[in-house]
Amino acid sequence: MMEQKLALGMIETYGLPALIAAADAAAKTADVKVTMYEKVDAGIVTVYIWGDVAAVKAAVDAGAEEAKRVGKLLGVQVIPRPDPSVYKMLQSAQEKEQAVRSAPEAPKQEAPPATKNWSKMTVAQLRELAQSMPKFPLAGRDIQLVSKAELVRLFTELPSEGGGPPT
Repeated sequence: MMEQKLALGMIETYGLPALIAAADAAAKTADVKVTMYEKVDAGIVTVYIWGDVAAVKAAVDAGAEEAKRVGKLLGVQVIPRPDPSVYKMLQSAQEKEQAVRSAPEAPKQEAPPATKNWSKMTVAQLRELAQSMPKFPLAGRDIQLVSKAELVRLFTELPSEGGGPPT
């Protein structure tokens, strides 16, 4: 558990590049520990910084400036000597995050089963399956933007073996 004489600093940005730049600047500016980051929603991410009050304040200020330079800064906050329950809450969140990251990854599915009824699946299920397939014809953001009908069409056109796009 963190010592309770420390301060907690938070930097929230839109997008991971701005957050990484902010965390890097914060860590290089003062003697602080960048402990974890959290994805909130729709590209909003927050990084948590621990250290003594003055160091955290300096680190958060430097991180905020760098986040503005690289991308979009949404907000910063420094909490000097937070209540012990805040430490416990963040420690629990950090342990859960570490457990998720250290869990073995499910094997990637090379090709979808040929007998699958794609139209009965939800668009979220189809997108998740498409993301897990390394040779799906679309990737990344394109999968999130395409309609359910287009996803169903792409799945039905995939060859039953090999998992590659139709030729």
